[in-house]
Formats: sequence, C-alpha cells, structure tokens
Amino acid sequence: MTPFALALLAALPEAHAQSAGRKGLDPVFVTATRSPQALSQVLADATVITRADIERQAFGGLADLLRSQACFEMVRNGNPGANTSLFVRGAETRHTKVLIDGVPYDSQRTDGASWQSLPLAQIERIEIVRGAASAIYGSDAIGGVVQIFTRKGEGAPLLELGVGGGNNGLAKLDASISGLNGIVDYALSVASERSDGFNTRPVIGDPGYSPDIDGYRSRSVSLRLGAQLNKAHRVDLIGIDSHINSQYDATAKPKVDDRNINAARALRAAWTAQWSPALDTSFSIGESTDNYETKPSVYKTETRTRSIALSAGLKLGTGQLNGSLERREDKLLNTSVAGGKADRHQDAVGLGYLWSAGPLSLQAHARHDRDSEFGSANTGTLAAGYQLSPQWRLLSSYGTAFKAPSLYQRFSQYGKPNLEPEKGKNAEIGLHFTQGVHGASLTAYRNLVDDLIIFGAPGPCRDGFGCYENVGQARLQGLSLKGNTSLGAVRLSGSLDLQSPKDVTELAGHKNYGKVLARRAKTHGSLRAETDVAGWALGAQILASGKRTDNLNNGIQLGGYATLDLDAQYSLNQQLRLQLKLDNAFDRKYETARGYANAPFQFFVGLRYSPTL
Repeated sequence: MTPFALALLAALPEAHAQSAGRKGLDPVFVTATRSPQALSQVLADATVITRADIERQAFGGLADLLRSQACFEMVRNGNPGANTSLFVRGAETRHTKVLIDGVPYDSQRTDGASWQSLPLAQIERIEIVRGAASAIYGSDAIGGVVQIFTRKGEGAPLLELGVGGGNNGLAKLDASISGLNGIVDYALSVASERSDGFNTRPVIGDPGYSPDIDGYRSRSVSLRLGAQLNKAHRVDLIGIDSHINSQYDATAKPKVDDRNINAARALRAAWTAQWSPALDTSFSIGESTDNYETKPSVYKTETRTRSIALSAGLKLGTGQLNGSLERREDKLLNTSVAGGKADRHQDAVGLGYLWSAGPLSLQAHARHDRDSEFGSANTGTLAAGYQLSPQWRLLSSYGTAFKAPSLYQRFSQYGKPNLEPEKGKNAEIGLHFTQGVHGASLTAYRNLVDDLIIFGAPGPCRDGFGCYENVGQARLQGLSLKGNTSLGAVRLSGSLDLQSPKDVTELAGHKNYGKVLARRAKTHGSLRAETDVAGWALGAQILASGKRTDNLNNGIQLGGYATLDLDAQYSLNQQLRLQLKLDNAFDRKYETARGYANAPFQFFVGLRYSPTL
C-alpha cells in the first residue's frame, strides 16, 4: 500500500450503513437474527448496501461491489466471469454463508459460493454480517453472512431502462418494471452485459500466457410476485436466473478459445403470517442451482441445494423468543464423484432470545444440526450491547461455527468419507460512535478455526496425487476501523483493516506455521468522498491493499496497490439520468493471483430512463 493511501485511510476512521448512514436513517436489518431490527440495535458488525450504491457500481459483478467493504478482500483470475474468491476477515471464501432472499446458495464443487455468477442488476439490497453466525444459519457461517435481496414492487407502476457502454467493448442493457396493483406487488427485471475484455495472462513465459484478450458475456433475469392476502397473511414467489460465459487462458496455445460458463438459479416460495401482535411465523421452500462447465476442455458440474424452513417469533415483554426448524438437501453431479453423483441432507433446530431494557441489550442463540454423513454439530452465540451515552455504544460477542465438508471433498477421487467439519470459535468487541452525520466504529476480533480441510499428501483416497484431510488450523485476528463524516459539502466514508490471519497448523514437517495466509494483506482499506455540485452527484473512491504472499510454499510476493475510481450522475430531467464511471482511473497494474491481470482503466457512460406510467 502506498504511503499516501495509508495516510488517507488512517486519517479517517466506512459507514455503518452506506447511503442510509449518510442520510441519518436507521434501516431495518434482518440477517443478524432472522428477525427485523433497527440497524443501530444490531449486536454484530453489520452493513447495509442499498440500490443507490449498487447502481453507482454501474457494471461488473457482486464481488466488484463487495471488495470495497470493510473486512473484504477479492481474488480473481481475470475478468468478472473468472473464478473469484472473497475473504471476509481473512477466512476462506467457503467460510462465508451466501443467501439469496433466504435461500442458501453454494457450490459443492468449489466448496463455496460462485461469486462470479451473481449479477448486480437483479439486486435491490445487500446485508452483511461479519463474524460467526452458525448458531443462526448452520454450516458455512464461520467468517460471516452475505444476504442478497432481489427487487420488489412498491407503489405506482415504475418502468426503468438503462443503456451504456465504454472502452474494451463494454456494453450493458437492462430493463425493469415493478409496482403494486391491489393486493399484488410485482417486479420483473432483465439485464445483459458484454465486454471484449483484456489480456488476463499477460506475463510472457507464464504457462498460461497467450497474447489475446479475454472477454465475457452475461445475462440475468429476476421475477418477484407477492400478495398481501390480508393484514395478517402474505405469500411471495421469487426467482432469479443468471448466466455468464467468459474467456480464459488455460494454456499458451493462442488459437484455443477456452471458456468458463457459470450459471446460477434460485427459487423461493414463502408464506408469512402475523397471528397476533406477539406471534409471527414464516414458512418457505427454496432451491438454488450452481452450474459450471469449461469448453473446449470438457468439464461439467452441478450443485443443487434444496431447503425447507419454518421460523417463528414470540414477543415476551421486553424480549423476543425466536425458533426455527430447517432441512437442507445437497446434491452434486460431477464425474469425479463415484457414480457421478453424491448427496446428503441436514436437519436443524434453532432457538434465539433477544432482550433489551434501558441501555442494555442481550442475545443468545443455539442451534443443533444433524448431517446425514458426519453426524451432529452444536453451535451457539452470546452477544451483549450497552449504550454508554447517546453517542457511544459498546458491543461484544462470542460464537461458535462450523463448515461441513463439501460433497466433492468427501466423495471425489481426492475425497475421504470420514472428513470432519471445520470448526470456528470467534470472539469480538466493538465500540460504536454516532452523532448526526458523524459515525465511527472499531471492532477487534479473534477467530480460531480448527480441523481446516487442506489438500494433502497421497493417502486413503482413490487418487495417487493427493487427498483432502482435516489437519489445518488458522488464527484470524485483527482490528477493523470504519467511519463516516462530512466536511462542509463533502461526505466522507472509509474503512481500514489491520489483520493477522495466520496458519497455526501444528503438524510434523509443516513449514508454514506462523505465516500470514495466502493472498491476504495485513493492511487494506477504502476511502470514499461524495459531493453535489451544480446538479451533479460526484464521487471518488480509493481502494488500497498491502503486499500479499501468493503461495506459502514458494513465498512469492504480490505487491501492494492502490486504485482510484470516479463516478458522476446528473439528472437531465425528472425521467432521464446520465451516469459516468471511471474504474482504475490511473490504469494501475496489479495482481491478486500470480500471473493474472486485474481490470485495466475502464470508462462507462450510461443513461437511465424512468418514464411516468
């Protein structure tokens, strides 16, 4: 990280909520406890990303937006359609639970969500919870939870059209219609995006070097229908489908058109009921699908995840009791698995209690998961918050979490059927300050992860190259500083993360003990400035990261970097808005994975049209 970027980040303590925090609002947040709360009352390190923040991103995928959030680091092997990882507080990418409107989205092939498959155009809102959350959501939530909410219709019919383009052959088109008609609300959205791309393997001599450019094409659609049957009962049907076809360089053969093809789908039907002022319930059935294939080399895999959930909330005086029953079914179709497929199911019961009186708030959550393959996992969380003054609030929590071995890790040619879950123990303490347009928070955390699954030496699996095994240990600890303020007409927000995610595996012959985990920086952060001038909404953002180690075994270093992004919007009239975006404005060359280039300078010019219906 450059000294200039470090100085800027250190001088400013990211808003607790992005746009909402800037406007002094207190949005409703549901992901932390699975029940609605004011964001200011959440006893976790949480963030809301609004539709305005999403539209400002203009192009790319979900990971491009999340990388600017506190505690998030992105690693990508090329363009937006390439394999993408997100590390939250230094945890593995598979240790972040991803939900689409409450439906678990996962890949049992890569053992984690396929971030490159998730489109921005269909998202209305994103909620982020950092820290252990398995006591609420079960497997996967060791490092945190990201929940995506698709667009919902409200009020009078609203039609939105967007068109834009830029250099590198970038072109984007989207359209949506939403509204409310009687008891029925509706929202339909479609989008497509393409780019000629850039050379993702530019290093001459690299095994994958090819002097070509690698582009991508994506399309997505979402549909949401809801009916408020009466004051107490509501039903919803939600569906989202996304497809991205991207080029990559698998070898140095210049005439081979290698392609990754990713597809994601999520469906959900839900019924919510308010039986009395004190009692509410929700019942839902959902399914998500993750498909991945490569061409012309033949590889194809599919993950299907089905879920059924019943939850209830009962208000008891100044407290609330929450309960849930869940069933999750995973199926993997993959030629590396014996018989070409593998499946399992998990059944779970959870209880939570939320209590608040005066300045003190307490929460307790407990959950029991039973897996058809490895047996049972018990997790719990205790959290407390104390309002020291109208401006200052102290938070603390301790929670346990787990990640079930993926079906690929258990049943592929490299798998061991007796693999155990990875287990996390997370403790954190935070101090929050809020006064008008000013806000800041400091969170210290320590997460010990045991039984980490790594790819080890040959052993009791079907392949002689190597096997998955439970031998790894990691200690993830750090400080996360976030803040927002105003200096005259300029609004500032930023984050600074100081972390030490280390390998602490105690194993004979293990040479990486005490080393910072691969592709994590000890220091990273962001700084954003916004202002309004003569009808223009202007913004600038710096993203910065320190150096990282690409591979612990060979010690190859990836240099630190800082990039500058600029954006502007101008309302030509009440219905037509001009949008401008410059990403990587100074065309900074950097790598998040050795040998793979990140996106060069990219400009985008777009128009958004919302006619009166």
